[in-house]
Amino acid sequence: MPVLTGGQIIARTLKNYGIEHCAGIPGHGIWSVTDAFLDEESKIPFIQVFHEQSALHLADGYYRVTGKPMLALTSIGAGASNTVLGLATALQDSVNMLLITGGPPTHMRGHGLLQVLDRFRDNDFPRIAEALTKRSWVANTVEELPFALHRLFNTMLTGRPGPVHLEVPMDVQAASADVELHDLEARIPTGVTYPDPTAIAKAVDVMKTAERPVIVLGGGAIASNASPELIKLAEKWNAAVVTTWNGKGAFPEDHPLSMGAIGHTGTSAGNATSSKADVILSVGCRFTDWTSSSFAKGVTYSIPDTKLVHVDIDPQEIGRNYPVDVGIVADARVTAAALLEALTEAPERAEYTAELESLKAEWEATLATRRDSDRFPFTSQRPVGILREIFPRDGIIVSGSGNTQGAVRQTFPVYEPRTHLTSGGFSPMGWAVPAAVGAKLAKPGVPVVCILGDGDFLMNSQEIALSVIQQLPVIFLVQNNAGYMSIRGGMRKQTSRFIGCEFTGPDGNPYSPDFAALGEAYGLSSIRVGSSSELEAALRKAIDANEPTLIEIPTDRDAAGPWTPGWWDWPIPTYVTDERADQYASTKKSEQHY
Repeated sequence: MPVLTGGQIIARTLKNYGIEHCAGIPGHGIWSVTDAFLDEESKIPFIQVFHEQSALHLADGYYRVTGKPMLALTSIGAGASNTVLGLATALQDSVNMLLITGGPPTHMRGHGLLQVLDRFRDNDFPRIAEALTKRSWVANTVEELPFALHRLFNTMLTGRPGPVHLEVPMDVQAASADVELHDLEARIPTGVTYPDPTAIAKAVDVMKTAERPVIVLGGGAIASNASPELIKLAEKWNAAVVTTWNGKGAFPEDHPLSMGAIGHTGTSAGNATSSKADVILSVGCRFTDWTSSSFAKGVTYSIPDTKLVHVDIDPQEIGRNYPVDVGIVADARVTAAALLEALTEAPERAEYTAELESLKAEWEATLATRRDSDRFPFTSQRPVGILREIFPRDGIIVSGSGNTQGAVRQTFPVYEPRTHLTSGGFSPMGWAVPAAVGAKLAKPGVPVVCILGDGDFLMNSQEIALSVIQQLPVIFLVQNNAGYMSIRGGMRKQTSRFIGCEFTGPDGNPYSPDFAALGEAYGLSSIRVGSSSELEAALRKAIDANEPTLIEIPTDRDAAGPWTPGWWDWPIPTYVTDERADQYASTKKSEQHY
């Protein structure tokens, strides 16, 4: 057995376990680990980011495109604490990644070490990480590192995906031991979780009763690579298909059975279809409030009375928000295959199909009013619509949070899995820019466009430099409306006034940095679109050039948001006494999550 330092044990093990990239900032608390990546036996390319949070968002984007975990590395204290948002986003959206942070030397715990949180315990960061990961581990000796690493990978790679964390004290990184590096294949199960045949039979019995069937696809459908089986199942069952935020892409949105997105900022067609379903098959969907219209009956769902067959890898999600007729805990792909085999061919349902086409036509007419508008500054939807016309079918779009996120969801049809990336469950600003770089790292030969609002962009704008430094030509489309317009819109809807949402200069006019100049300063090819007629040419030029590009798109403050055909439970202050209060109270009474 080789004598290796803690850092060398980690580096060699991760290389053996298939880690291909790592990102982070090599602060003093992690030096003995990062140094080991320089050894010939354990070389892993290191991507230096400019904010620790971005290392995790980059790894997040990489995983969503490849299905492979990446490594993020940070120092102790401030560096480790900056990872909180990245871990939370990965946990909410079921994203595999490994975070390794440094820790105070074991002999220095509790002595007020630089950058260490220890007012209440000798070292508090692992307790923070426990709430944000599937498993957080502190390695107290060199000898336990091989054991800790295979345990962490076993946890990360089985069941519902999610991040894991390992803290390695600085003295454990530097000390050495005679150890055996563990074979990962001997430490994890083979294959995936298959459904119980009895559950499949019960599900098919329920599905056969359907006259208005709907399939709801969440992020789990993409994570399990179930799209081919789900397309065949939808066609055999003759069922409409709707998607959640992270399910977008699981089913081609130009398929006749696709009805688009559901929930607060879903589509009118998707919500109307799912709310009137008599049987719903849900695959890899958590039924969150955002995509369930806060569980208000008849808006997105009517469960009950709609019968529900719920498939998820996580048993805690079965029946959490809605009662099920059949709950199946299993991998989505093999479950879809089993249902496909057991289900008999459904009738054509001509009347139902005609209704679906009518609903889609109505939604298309709504979309066109903003998507095809020539107004300048632009609507949020206009650039998204033009981009879809000229973007390749397998191109990857990464959307930021807020109005742009909703506009992309509604206006940009996606045809293949892992080509639409957005931070669905936690929805932080600052995620999209580094995630887009991670997506391009994953698929360097595929065009990647990151589209986001100016407020979102300013949260992590410095990471556009990675596109230049790492030679990863992402196209960044910044929709500039000088403020947090999705927040302003919500405030105005709730109370008819707002605060802290508009970026305003000392002269009282909208304030904005020169985004095109900012892009140029970082080395990107940059342009500010100056008129409606310039937009398409700018987008085509950026796609054809295949180089890091920033395009500033002036966006109308009052035509910035997506439509809201669903509902979201925003409590109305008691001093608002008009029809909004009555509407809120009435709709809240219909919520069915109790």
